[in-house]
Amino acid sequence: MEVLRYDIVILGSGLAGMRAALQASKASDGKLRIALVSKLHAMRSHSVSAEGGISGVLYPGENNDSIALHAYDTVKGSDYLSDQDAVELLVNHAPSEIRLFDHLGVPWNRDKRGKIILRAFGGMSVPRTAFAADKTGFFMMNALYDTLLSFSNVEIFHEHIVTKLIVHNGKFEGMAAIDMATGETRTFSSNAGIIATGGFGRSYGFTTTSYSSTGDGIALAYAEGISLKDMEFVQFHPTALVPSGILITEAARGEGAYLLNSKGERFMENYAKSKMELAPRDIISRAIMTEIENGRGIKNKEYGDNEFVHLDLRHLGEAKINETLPNIKEISIKMIGVDPSNELLPIRPACHFTMGGINTDINGNVLSSGKKIEGLWAAGECGCVSIHGANRLGSNSLSQCVIWGKMTGNEAARLAMKDKKGNEDKVLEISELEEKRISAILGANGHESPYDLRSELWHTMDNYVGVYRNAKALAHAVKKIAELKKRFAHIGIGDKSAVYNTNLRDALEVWNMLVLSECVAECALNRKESRGAHSRREYQKRNDRAWLKHTIVTLEKGKNRITYKKVKITKWKPEERKY
Repeated sequence: MEVLRYDIVILGSGLAGMRAALQASKASDGKLRIALVSKLHAMRSHSVSAEGGISGVLYPGENNDSIALHAYDTVKGSDYLSDQDAVELLVNHAPSEIRLFDHLGVPWNRDKRGKIILRAFGGMSVPRTAFAADKTGFFMMNALYDTLLSFSNVEIFHEHIVTKLIVHNGKFEGMAAIDMATGETRTFSSNAGIIATGGFGRSYGFTTTSYSSTGDGIALAYAEGISLKDMEFVQFHPTALVPSGILITEAARGEGAYLLNSKGERFMENYAKSKMELAPRDIISRAIMTEIENGRGIKNKEYGDNEFVHLDLRHLGEAKINETLPNIKEISIKMIGVDPSNELLPIRPACHFTMGGINTDINGNVLSSGKKIEGLWAAGECGCVSIHGANRLGSNSLSQCVIWGKMTGNEAARLAMKDKKGNEDKVLEISELEEKRISAILGANGHESPYDLRSELWHTMDNYVGVYRNAKALAHAVKKIAELKKRFAHIGIGDKSAVYNTNLRDALEVWNMLVLSECVAECALNRKESRGAHSRREYQKRNDRAWLKHTIVTLEKGKNRITYKKVKITKWKPEERKY
């Protein structure tokens, strides 16, 4: 077993992870050795799929916009479950991050005067989303990756699957990984670690997220006794292309696209008259499902069994679509042979973003039972600060990724520069035990296929933990997932080779998804109200008196223990959420 010593180890190579690496390197003037560990090639991280843009008040006063208004929109969009001190931090730092990426070379769309154009997004009072056509995430990732390649102190480990966080006596010591190219175990020893592995949207079958979005970092943290926060809040994006689930960016509606039911009606007038197609995502997702349930959905066997509604971009004109939504046009033509310039797109809600994740303080420091894990932070979608509360506003996610990437990079660098001693004996001892555990999984010859378990999990989450929820369905999901976890003990790994064993990787990911899905279902069953993306049939109103609180779930003696924590309110008292 190879043990590598670094000053900082970052798990995950999306926007949050790369931004953390850049900041840690700058903060130390290039003196710290930084390892960036990714289970994919770094540029294949799911951040490249972010389409619509990044939010920030670049021009205060224009359209009467302000930092305070951005904060209010975010808090209201969260259905008042966001921690408002964290929201204020986000909105104050977002403009400078957008300008940083301008300096790094992101080709923002600009007007004739060279000014960055801001487009409208759901739940925002005014346009405040900067964008690079509809490939914003890709361009931001490309800028970061190209920049990091020039830093000799940053080493990127592509295609390394981390299987164990090494946490001892409340202190981060490193992580154990499998090098996919060789199958060998490689341990990264460090006093400072950042988890930036994204969300777990692939726990659902119909999702906009990539197959890599399996919540690995969140599940690894949970296994070490680290608490998770607000796991029941899963965002469904209203406009996923049927039948694949590929994202049709909210920017399409920001540019003026309509939602139409089977009668050709713009039905959002009945659900959010003032915002129409630019209402928050939870409201539009419920509206679409309500239209379908009430017989105004559309059926077409060519697109599978799921009913859908239409997204209409035809009136935007081909020139505008080619300029601002070229990726959407290309996807639609390639996937289903439909040109949105002159045809309607079939769409329905799909799992898109997980508001819940690793419980952290405002600086991203990971928490366990309210206490900080020394030397460990979480940034991006995997870390629940909480900014998004019960519902994220589109384009706030990229702001969150880069701001908390920067912040955790600074924090990790500060620690690493003053504390360079590691517990090498303990790291080696735990790593050797982990190597034996992985060998046992690889050698498993049981009768259960991890792919069958994954398919059953997808069916369970799609059908019982969806846009609308009820006690009977959630209880069924809890029971079913518990059964799948038991069956996982009897899996078989057909591929016994060492090199690029995707069978082993997939099995490890299935376990992570099972663990996190169980948390989602149990926390959802416990929360007896409707708030944001969590909509209960039996409890159709928000209940601030009983439920204005974060859900905290912790693994204790093999069971999920659920407790609650107060929401931090600074300026904006909860009020009725109307659009």
